[in-house]
Amino acid sequence: MKKTIYFAGGCFWGTQKFFDQFEGVLETAVGYANGEKANPTYEEVCNDSGHAETVKVVYDESQISLKELLEYYFLIIDPTSVNKQGEDEGIQYRTGIYFEDEADLPVIREYADGVQKKLPAPLAVEIGKLESFYLAEEYHQKYLVKNPTGYCHINPKLFKISK
Repeated sequence: MKKTIYFAGGCFWGTQKFFDQFEGVLETAVGYANGEKANPTYEEVCNDSGHAETVKVVYDESQISLKELLEYYFLIIDPTSVNKQGEDEGIQYRTGIYFEDEADLPVIREYADGVQKKLPAPLAVEIGKLESFYLAEEYHQKYLVKNPTGYCHINPKLFKISK
């Protein structure tokens, strides 16, 4: 069955490339989630519109589970960092897991609670229902495929863990 989950993990370029590698991930798209304004531009998002740079992940749950996706997600973020991942800083770089299906919430909560138990500081990952998602401009889609030397906070070795 086809399902969708949304991950805010700092800059969305690397987060998209990371999730694209996994069998069972059917499609990804980068965009802006959970801000006030409809259809914000990148410039507005960078100027505190309140949106998070987010990756929409459509997956086949018969091939990859939500729990597996969560395991992968936590490999690429600092879960205690507030509004900052790598060199990127600002509200748009906050971390978050946003769902459409309420049935996903217990799985997300259980996994996040397990992560929290291992951390020396509070978990700084927002968890909630997706309020809004607007596709980012076309030049942001698959950015690191188009621009392989572009900046990313994710260790490049992690782009090859599925192989």
